[in-house]
Amino acid sequence: MIGAKIGGATEGSKVDRRFALMFLVMLTIAAGNTALQSVLPALGRSLGVADSAVAAAFSVSALLWVIAAPFWANRSDRHGRRAMILLGVGGFSVSLALCGVFLMAGINAWIGGTAAFLCFIGGRLIYGTFGAAAPPAVQALVAGETTREERTKALTLLASAFGLGTILGPAIAPYLILGSIGGVEIGLAGPAFLFAVFGVAVWITVRRMLPDDKIVAAHETHGASSAYPSIGGAPTGASVAAATGSHVEHVGYTDPRIRAWMIAGLVMGHAQAMTGQAIGFLVIDRLHLAPALALEPTGIVLMMGAGAALLAQWGIIPRLNLTPRQLVLTGLVLAAVGTALTGIATSLYTIATAYALASLGFGFTRPGFTAGSSLAVGANAQGSVAGKVTSINGASFVLGPSIGVGLYEAQHSLPYLVAGAACVVMIAYAWVALRDAKEG
Repeated sequence: MIGAKIGGATEGSKVDRRFALMFLVMLTIAAGNTALQSVLPALGRSLGVADSAVAAAFSVSALLWVIAAPFWANRSDRHGRRAMILLGVGGFSVSLALCGVFLMAGINAWIGGTAAFLCFIGGRLIYGTFGAAAPPAVQALVAGETTREERTKALTLLASAFGLGTILGPAIAPYLILGSIGGVEIGLAGPAFLFAVFGVAVWITVRRMLPDDKIVAAHETHGASSAYPSIGGAPTGASVAAATGSHVEHVGYTDPRIRAWMIAGLVMGHAQAMTGQAIGFLVIDRLHLAPALALEPTGIVLMMGAGAALLAQWGIIPRLNLTPRQLVLTGLVLAAVGTALTGIATSLYTIATAYALASLGFGFTRPGFTAGSSLAVGANAQGSVAGKVTSINGASFVLGPSIGVGLYEAQHSLPYLVAGAACVVMIAYAWVALRDAKEG
């Protein structure tokens, strides 16, 4: 596909191999992060750490990602794609390795559970700061090796790696739990160590396969910031639009054309992040499971949720002829019902199906928010608006997880009932405030 613009078959195959490697980079970063997210509730409980501390670890990481991503996107234009990809994958690998060491220290009681998690948060700072360097550089590299006709399709396929990672991470995490090695218990820290090893392998492969491009003075193509890879954070195409759209006109968050869409996106994103971060704790408590026994059922619930979101975006929406406003309204209704049912579910089946219904709804709202914001402005503002959409999607995972788990600590159903109520309020708001471009 990518090699189409290159005449020689040999050169084309090299480009295709590089694309496969770039896809693997994006997949690894997303899968490693969500795998760790899926085991953290059980780890926190086993170490006796407050649930809110677990959520804070990812909130801090997401905050740094949102801040650092635009910086690294600009830096890759000046210092080369390869260097930024290596920095991002290296930061990912070092962060997971350190997190594994700190968690292992807590598991073996070398340090207290609270101290282990404070050190773990320090390790997550590395991921949030440096992990964000890879996606925009990967995007820019692929864009530079495609024609204009191929570019959007290639970048969309590349972005789908994040969505696949949200399924694969929780799916394989239970299989990465290790026993004792040399008398040292690894246990629930296993996914962190094994994904760190995999990250190192990817880093070595990137270093060997990609030519050094740091001497290139100017680039015709640019990467864009990607939203924080998190459970439920399926791609919407905003980062692709930000990378390919025009930035001639700058549009602010409060611009009357997109203000209502920004408000809707922020509220819907927080509702999704709140419910996703608390689901691991809900599985443990509702099913009355020991932390180590909760990994498989938690993985099943998360896989069903991520699969439902991707089903909406890849399977259902392309076959419907809904406007962005209709997508948002439909998604909000499904999400409101799904989150409320999740809050009162008491078995694995009911939790999984209710969470999947909620995720299906959010799978409608995110593309609706993205498309509605894009259609509200002209061609010259597409890049600017897409950047705003990406930042809104990422910002939702900064405070959303901590809010959700804080509500959960007060009452187990609360984050889901609050999210459901927020969706109901947003239905009324969207009905009045959102307008498709063709409606005027």
